[in-house]
Amino acid sequence: MFHQETLTLLAASLLAALLLVAWGCPAWGSDSSTTARGGRTAILLAHFGTTVPSGVSALARINRTVRAAYPGVEVRTTFTSNIIRGVWKKRRPEMQAWLDQGVPEEFFRQKNLIATVGDLLEDGYSTIVVQPTHMFYMEQSHDLQQYVNALGSIRTMKERWRPFEQIVMGRPALGMPGERYPYPADIEEVVATLAADVAQARQSGAMLLYMGHGNAHWSSGVYAETAATIRRLYPEVAAFVGVVEGYPSLAEILPQLHADGRKKVLLKPFMIVAGDHAVNDMVGEGEDSWRSLLRAEGFAVEAVISGLGDNDQFAEIFVRRIADAARDRGISLK
Repeated sequence: MFHQETLTLLAASLLAALLLVAWGCPAWGSDSSTTARGGRTAILLAHFGTTVPSGVSALARINRTVRAAYPGVEVRTTFTSNIIRGVWKKRRPEMQAWLDQGVPEEFFRQKNLIATVGDLLEDGYSTIVVQPTHMFYMEQSHDLQQYVNALGSIRTMKERWRPFEQIVMGRPALGMPGERYPYPADIEEVVATLAADVAQARQSGAMLLYMGHGNAHWSSGVYAETAATIRRLYPEVAAFVGVVEGYPSLAEILPQLHADGRKKVLLKPFMIVAGDHAVNDMVGEGEDSWRSLLRAEGFAVEAVISGLGDNDQFAEIFVRRIADAARDRGISLK
């Protein structure tokens, strides 16, 4: 998470970037007359990241989907969690074994946001669309927005040395508060990608229960709103969304599950990746995992360990979020 990055790293990175500009070093090519106005456009996918093999495929699919949608645009990635980046760095000596399991090589060379943006500047990209692969505008998106705003606010004495022509950020999957793109419409867009899950639950005669991440110190009521939207658009299935952190927890959903009367639950992650939370908190062998707790309550549980990013339709949502952010600022993605 962003707050895990030390102030020293942030200050040093920003200072280096500012000195680069102040000294007039040609960051956009070997010709010292090159300016930001002659720079190119890039897309930067900001993933939290994952260290769990079951979660790798979702991020890889999103990367492929965005690159296929914008074949003429440079698309790079960053993992915003320094812990996750560190794990992949430690795995470099055994990289081939992971590559054989389908892990993309780029997982092993992820950098933090500032370093990745710096690389883009060095390579001549002065217009950058940063797209978070987050569920909703909570802590992660808020902090990412502060980084983007800070970098975009850099002003130099001579306009031609301003590092960015534009650096903008797209909104998460479930959207964010605001009038430009009402988040209830974004919720409906996400819910429309869940038809296969609904069909599976209906065929199994099960209730559909999603595990979201949530946040302990930021309202996660959007998950309850999402559950209501699922039930409205798919009235044939009893659907619920709980979270690991915040509201509504599994304990708060259990009375609703019992009230439904069915004794079978289809349990799936409502997260971008089926990572640590899915493997441990959702289906772990411990007595406090959701599967264990549901079984203790008398439910038969069918669990599917697959992140939303594994769904092609869901992955395409980020293509549209990028397009919206670019269009709003007059950025061409060709």
